[in-house]
Amino acid sequence: PQVCWLSPEQTAGKQKPYMYTQGQAVLNRSFFPCFDTPSVKFTYSATVKVPEGFTAVMSATSWEKQKDNTFVFKMSQPIPSYLIALVVGDIVSADVGPRSRVWAEPCLIEAAKKEYDGVIEEFLVVGEKLFGPYVWGRYDILFMPPSFPFGGMENPCLTFVTPCLLAGDRSLVDVIIHEISHSWFGNLVTNATWGEFWLNEGFTMYAQRRISTEVYGLPYTCLEAATGRALLRQHMDATGEDHPLNKLRVVIEPGVNPDDTYNETPYEKGYCFVSYLAHLVGNQSKFDAFLQAYVNRFKFQSITADDTLEFFLEYFPELKEKGVDSIPGFEFDRWLNMPGWPPYLPDLSPGQQLMRPAEELAELWAADSLNMEAIEAVDIMGWRTYQLVYFLDQVLKKSPLPEGNVKRLSKMYPKISKAQNAELRLRWCQIVLKNNLEAEYSKVKDFLHSQGKQKYTLPLYRAMWGGSEAARALAMETFSATAPQLHVNVQNYVKKILGLAAAE
Repeated sequence: PQVCWLSPEQTAGKQKPYMYTQGQAVLNRSFFPCFDTPSVKFTYSATVKVPEGFTAVMSATSWEKQKDNTFVFKMSQPIPSYLIALVVGDIVSADVGPRSRVWAEPCLIEAAKKEYDGVIEEFLVVGEKLFGPYVWGRYDILFMPPSFPFGGMENPCLTFVTPCLLAGDRSLVDVIIHEISHSWFGNLVTNATWGEFWLNEGFTMYAQRRISTEVYGLPYTCLEAATGRALLRQHMDATGEDHPLNKLRVVIEPGVNPDDTYNETPYEKGYCFVSYLAHLVGNQSKFDAFLQAYVNRFKFQSITADDTLEFFLEYFPELKEKGVDSIPGFEFDRWLNMPGWPPYLPDLSPGQQLMRPAEELAELWAADSLNMEAIEAVDIMGWRTYQLVYFLDQVLKKSPLPEGNVKRLSKMYPKISKAQNAELRLRWCQIVLKNNLEAEYSKVKDFLHSQGKQKYTLPLYRAMWGGSEAARALAMETFSATAPQLHVNVQNYVKKILGLAAAE
């Protein structure tokens, strides 16, 4: 199950087959013999022979091409099994920085180079300033075929990402900050068990938002974090707050695949816990220094939450003396072992200066008679992705809007209704479906034909299936046309939504 074989029609170029591996969480055991647990780290080497006209790349610190189209890889730093990854396909590369290149199918390489030229190095430099040296040598990005079902996979030296990040205007480049942050949190300091996945993801979310604050400023980062908090709220409302998977320390019973425990909690509740630790310290530069010391102390190791929290209290003896680990309502034990909403939420109010205009504009568009003068007075051309996303989320909440409003909104903001940015396309398609705007159904179809990322594909099928007869017909028609280019798991999830029998 770890090795994904794609037929030519599942690739961007549609000419040659493609193969990639996806090891997280416990699938690499089906690829090579290993201790398939994040608690064990090792170095590796590999020799891979591929047919003429194909290139192999791996998550390795060094590689060379030998005769007979044979590639030799070495990873000289110890990593857990889930971070070993291999791709074989018709792929080429282009340099985008002193230690970074982009890899993609030939038809995508120009777009990838244009989007990421000079960008990665800026993020890496800020990361090093905050968390210490980048130890992996290179940081390359591989743009996967459109059927790749995930947003990104932080394989060391070679992050795999969805081609949905190629928006054409750099409006989604900051998504890569999350994967870059894993270079310190996850890849270098790793959760010893999948039951404490928040150690990887909560710290990475915190690190991502620290880098983002340095690069884009606090208001923008707060707005992005508010989007994350809304996802956590949606998740907890759907599952019930007291669901056992809404704990930071999850008990994974024998025989349960850790992938089946995956949700927003380790990311966003984990982020809240790390933010709470920073709040206890009360000084950003002191907490930044702690994070550097933490990475330095545990680099190349796999650790538990107890290791992390003991180190925190050792590093700040004055906090240990105050007994901050057992403040009523905020006990460390409660954070780890009680399901539910985070006891502490970081202050996101600096984001208000970006949220308020978006909320007010959504109000104007939801009115029975449109005040065009007030609407035209708001210039959205300078808004960055998350401000537009926030605006569209508000419009979606208020949908269906009064007759004709969405049609006018579409005409007024081609920046939104004709966007190539996948986050905007998803939300625009949701608005089109919620308002039953059949004139723009083709946009839903085009978006689902262009990519197979789970995060975008499933909500749209749910929206179509919960909509009108025409929307349901669109769902059936689109799925029968695109099923062969979807990852098998995504095919099965869609079949479930549409009430079709899933393939074994």
